[in-house]
Amino acid sequence: MKEKSKGFFGEFKEFIARGNVMDMAVGVIVGGAFKAIADSLVADIINPILGIFAGGNDALAGLAIHLPGGGDIMLGNFINAIINFLIMALVIFCMVKTINSFHRKKEETPAPEPEPEPEPDPQLVLLEEIRDLMKAQNRQKES
Repeated sequence: MKEKSKGFFGEFKEFIARGNVMDMAVGVIVGGAFKAIADSLVADIINPILGIFAGGNDALAGLAIHLPGGGDIMLGNFINAIINFLIMALVIFCMVKTINSFHRKKEETPAPEPEPEPEPDPQLVLLEEIRDLMKAQNRQKES
């Protein structure tokens, strides 16, 4: 018998309830917050320092090439975007590297060795030997 379809909203609810989607949502929110920090680092700290080399003490974002027919090529904004990308890529690389090292350590920990079987009771061993000897003697008598 064919199962009844859950419908669009049922499938959407099932999709949203998955753990991976929630983890991804948290990652996007944290990433957005971190992007604001990276933007501020570039605009407020790195740009003024690089602006010294670009001529004057202006922020690097103001660096532009003026075109003859009007308009500008905003070279400074492009450099800002590259710096932001490199900072974000570096942070993600460090996070992935840390997570991978945790996974490697988890895989490297050896499984506990099984406990050795306890030594048999010496009296039990002696009784087994006596039994085996008696069986051997009975076979000799029968033959």
